[in-house]
Amino acid sequence: MPIARHRTAMRRNALSRPVRLVLRHELLDPSKSFFDYGCGRGDDIAALRKDGFDVGGWDPYHRADAELASADVVNLGYVVNVIEDPMERVETVRRAWRLARGILVVSARLEDERDEAHVAPVRDGWITHRGTFQKFFAHDELGHWIQQAVQEKPVSAGLGVYYVFRDPAVREAYLAARFRRPIALPRRRSSDAAYEEYRDLLEPLIEFVEGRGRLPAETEIETVELAAAFGSVRRAFRVVQWVTDEKAWDQVRLERSVDLLVHLALALFHGRPRWSDLPEPEQRDVRAFFSNYKAACAKADKLLFATGNRDAILIACQAAVVGKLTPTALYVHTSALHDLPALLRVYEGCAQALVGTVEDASIVKLFRDEPAVSYLSYPEFERDPHPALVESVHCDLRGQRVRFQSFRKRANPPILHRKELFVSRSHPLRSKFARLTSMEERAGLYSDSQRIGTQDGWAEACDAAGVVTRGHRLVRAKPRSS
Repeated sequence: MPIARHRTAMRRNALSRPVRLVLRHELLDPSKSFFDYGCGRGDDIAALRKDGFDVGGWDPYHRADAELASADVVNLGYVVNVIEDPMERVETVRRAWRLARGILVVSARLEDERDEAHVAPVRDGWITHRGTFQKFFAHDELGHWIQQAVQEKPVSAGLGVYYVFRDPAVREAYLAARFRRPIALPRRRSSDAAYEEYRDLLEPLIEFVEGRGRLPAETEIETVELAAAFGSVRRAFRVVQWVTDEKAWDQVRLERSVDLLVHLALALFHGRPRWSDLPEPEQRDVRAFFSNYKAACAKADKLLFATGNRDAILIACQAAVVGKLTPTALYVHTSALHDLPALLRVYEGCAQALVGTVEDASIVKLFRDEPAVSYLSYPEFERDPHPALVESVHCDLRGQRVRFQSFRKRANPPILHRKELFVSRSHPLRSKFARLTSMEERAGLYSDSQRIGTQDGWAEACDAAGVVTRGHRLVRAKPRSS
């Protein structure tokens, strides 16, 4: 089973990016088996085994004698891009798919990664100066290629990484979880003897309703003791409402119903599931929030189609309670995406459906004047008072294209100001950001907004005002010695 003309396996000190993603997305845990098809020297295998995972792997050069074994999660990590023969490339992904009982993870290098080391074109790829072959994909091209090879529509997990699911219900549960916002539990407003006596019984009920916005069925949590103590689950929850805030729980229900609408709207990108393919918990959600599945899908379609209405996007951007609004876009910190209006959550979700998770993104740019979303990486966002842009991933929603751009070698990269505008009011550092902005406003540093958008322009403005930043404080600069 040749995998490449010649392959050099790289040594890593950390898990590969596809494996980090599948762990981050909670699709792999020690209860699931993992097989690395084309594992190289086995760095991912060693790291996962150290953490107690059931793992195996095979590689034609480094583990040729290992047994090919089926597993819950099969990883085909950066293998297809080193196979020179297109037919062998297709057969490789098909073999890996046959081994996957639950999920196949496929990753490949993208066109933006090609550099001067790739010296000569050959077939549909490039030969490096070391004689190795590389086929570079466009992100969307990789997805289409996987679908054609295995006859299943993959889900974009991240740049150059896709998941293929065996079970439609598992796929839907994963997609629904991506758009379920975190909600703070309603605070207790009073004490109650029944609540205190049965706190341990009530906590799982509280957690469930917070997560799904509805009461559980008998099979979803242990209800026997609750029913024995209170007469029914509904009566038990009345005690919870009594000691907290009943209206706050109405808000939880509303927000979870919106989460479900966002998920159903974006499900069209992957093929909206039939009712029978929905996980049972999601079927119960639909029944609890809407009259039926058809009605829920109709509302979701209305929400999705509204993302193509420029006027609707403009109004939603203006109505957002979080984000920095400019004439062309709304900029929002990734931690505050769930605070956006439902229409903008779907708008950003359209980009997620195209590109998956952009791991290093700090800021999301929602364009107001064109159907596009960019993910901007500012690694020092919290620490640096004016962090520099390092990378961007631009999603053209009309053309369904993804473009990557690096700013790492820019001598004068763009920087951020007024960081408190990007984050929600609950962000722990928001007050610190706001204090710095107030100091900078008083110093007159924002008088020329065009000038201060880059590192050099900002430094010049600070020099002219005779100030410097020390952490998130503005202080007078020391006079220069003559």
